[in-house]
Amino acid sequence: MAEVVALVDYGAGNLQSVRNALLAAGAEGVHVTADPSAVRAADRIVLPGVGSFRACMEGLQAIPGMVEAMAERVHVGGAPFLGICVGMQLLATRGLEHGETPGLGWIAGEVGLIERTDPAIKVPHMGWNDVALTPRSQGSDLLEPGEAYFLHSYHFTPENGRDIAAMTDHGGGLIAAVARDNVVGVQFHPEKSQSYGLEFLARFLEWKP
Repeated sequence: MAEVVALVDYGAGNLQSVRNALLAAGAEGVHVTADPSAVRAADRIVLPGVGSFRACMEGLQAIPGMVEAMAERVHVGGAPFLGICVGMQLLATRGLEHGETPGLGWIAGEVGLIERTDPAIKVPHMGWNDVALTPRSQGSDLLEPGEAYFLHSYHFTPENGRDIAAMTDHGGGLIAAVARDNVVGVQFHPEKSQSYGLEFLARFLEWKP
């Protein structure tokens, strides 16, 4: 029986592009859904995110039972979970965009504005940049070094360095990916990262953490 990937629809993601990329990467069933019961029944969960941390978190919380359904399926049921861009940032304890907003708290840390240490460095961090693996993820079957497409002004800083799976450089180190157990989050956009992104999504679809 084909696996079902729940692509969470909470009004804050480029859903069609992510769905198309998942299908191109080999997914047989991608269910775009705002139904917590569908999330509880899914084999894998993908949480996209475009916009501000606060708006995305409020959109997620506006769906009764969705946060609880994701937590139950991921932390109790063991389903592999992928957060993309702001969907990755929502894993943090809190976001500091437009004031302080509590996040999901799945990976302790905070999301703050990228600091410009060099006037030549532009914010947002936009375009293609390297993804360099940390010792945490070297040898894993999920992330690979390469080049991906980024678009963000805020970045995730985990409290525990063991949660950092990959880095990129934009006037200093920025987190490109986090991972803990069956949860992975990427700051880059796989759906915009051409072959690198599709290969990553293909590995996620086969990932057995």
